[in-house]
Amino acid sequence: MRLSINMTNAAFPGPLARDLADVARAADQGGLDTLWVGDHLIQAEPGLDLTEPAVEAYTTLGFLAATTSRLRLGTMVSAVTFRPPALLVKAVTTLDVLSGGRAWFGVGAGYHEAEAAMMGLPLPPAAHRFALLDDTLRLALRMWSGDSSAFDGARVRLDRPIGSPLPLTRPHPPILVGGMGEQKTLRLVARYAQACNLPDIPDGGATIRHKLTVLEGHCATERTDFAAIEKTVSTRLGADETPEQFAERAAALAGLGVGHLVVIVRGPWTPAAVERLAAAGRLLA
Repeated sequence: MRLSINMTNAAFPGPLARDLADVARAADQGGLDTLWVGDHLIQAEPGLDLTEPAVEAYTTLGFLAATTSRLRLGTMVSAVTFRPPALLVKAVTTLDVLSGGRAWFGVGAGYHEAEAAMMGLPLPPAAHRFALLDDTLRLALRMWSGDSSAFDGARVRLDRPIGSPLPLTRPHPPILVGGMGEQKTLRLVARYAQACNLPDIPDGGATIRHKLTVLEGHCATERTDFAAIEKTVSTRLGADETPEQFAERAAALAGLGVGHLVVIVRGPWTPAAVERLAAAGRLLA
């Protein structure tokens, strides 16, 4: 079981750069797999005020690349509407190159209507967004292969999408498509991605089992390897949850076919909370 942290809250008690670096180093040294950051311009975590601190994702990931040595880095996840597709691909590529091959490409269709209205971001209808997501994924694979010929997608047209430098990760940084929609999102996972992300719903695993069955069906249709897709689940480390208690929950999720937990906490991460999670990881090893 891989364990990662998702940094959704930047309201650190001290200087942001210092506290952020301390958490990242604790995750790096504790053997955790990935440090994910949310990709929002306002605070989007349910239950928090919109005015709570939110940091721009790729600037933050670049900073974290310089303060860590082995931790993988990615967004959970980038709305495909936030940046022109070639810019998004270039940001992920640059992160991969500068981090020594540690980048993920976490991407989704986007959803946050209030954020779009407040910050002047586009949020076209869902059909448009999913066509744009498909185009962006195809464009990323094209640019990462070194193919700079004209790209003519449903929503994206580029004369010459040059992808130099190429990413260090070969054949390309792993793609995680966020969301669990059965008709579109999970089909895109089957077609393009190396990982999916599902929520940890307290229903005895029924939702996760069902969604993975749907994904397996899409993989059969797309003729891709269901077993090779990393099944990630987003869950929360309770404020008083011990490493033993978390390891027990993680083992139950592993029994559902989940291989990677993306963990949030209430409030900002601390090195002590990271160490609790790392201790759970050692119990699972």
